Amino acid sequence: MGALQDKLVDSLYGLGWAGVKKLPEPAAVALGRRIADFAWKRRGKSVLRLESNLARVVPDAGPERLRELSQAGMRSYMRYWMESFRLPTMDPKRFSTDVGFTDEHILREALDSGRGVIVALPHLANWDLAGAWAIGHMKAPFTTVAERLKPETLYDRFVAYRESLGMEVLPHSGGAAFGTLARRLRSGGMVCLVADRDLSASGVEVDFFGAAARMPAGPALLAQQTGAVLLPATLHYGDTPTMYGRIHPEVEVPKTGTRTEKTALMTQAVADAFAWGIAEHPEDWHMLQRLWLDDLEERP
Repeated sequence: MGALQDKLVDSLYGLGWAGVKKLPEPAAVALGRRIADFAWKRRGKSVLRLESNLARVVPDAGPERLRELSQAGMRSYMRYWMESFRLPTMDPKRFSTDVGFTDEHILREALDSGRGVIVALPHLANWDLAGAWAIGHMKAPFTTVAERLKPETLYDRFVAYRESLGMEVLPHSGGAAFGTLARRLRSGGMVCLVADRDLSASGVEVDFFGAAARMPAGPALLAQQTGAVLLPATLHYGDTPTMYGRIHPEVEVPKTGTRTEKTALMTQAVADAFAWGIAEHPEDWHMLQRLWLDDLEERP
């Protein structure tokens, strides 16, 4: 049954990639909204988890406001998928016209420094579109890491899709990714990491909207080990088809303290930048999983 289910999931994603990118853009936008509203009305686990997460981000929101935010959140999430399915066929000129970053000069100066650049992002808006913007508009190819998905064929589709946009994609598991990322940074390259949810057992505990969460240590450790510039970035959607972003100031390596202490301070600074962007545009935060420690199920 597991193999059959994996094959079905892979086939559905394959249909999405093959079918959606052939639709006219208005039709794809309308389809995404219909799917989002259907999923939202069903009130499944993912929608309820999204609402629970949004309640922490907007603590003064009542039930009606939370439902409005979760509906907008599901529409934003499906917009991400519709855009991502269509990205490989999009005119590269649109990466400049449909994406705009505040403080873009911070990223340009970091790239020109030759130190290597780490861009850390949360699950806001469309990080794949931001990556396509970096490659097409900034002429800055980069390396990233992808979570190994099940089935394996689905993971392969994601890797092939991102590589078609010009990204180098490494698997999250296996332990070799960190060394490869460090080599890319030492040679002056760029690394982009989605870093608001820890996928390992070695995350750093941070204060996030007033409660404890765990976020990856990788961005801070890479900056310490390689001397690369660590830049948080946040994204949000505007009027279709525009997406906006902000490059935040560098998170510098503290001059004193142990590696553990430095990593904790730097990861908290990244979390604070994420919190700013998420609080500004909570409807574009696609966090449909448990994040805070007191929400996580106990594990053996």
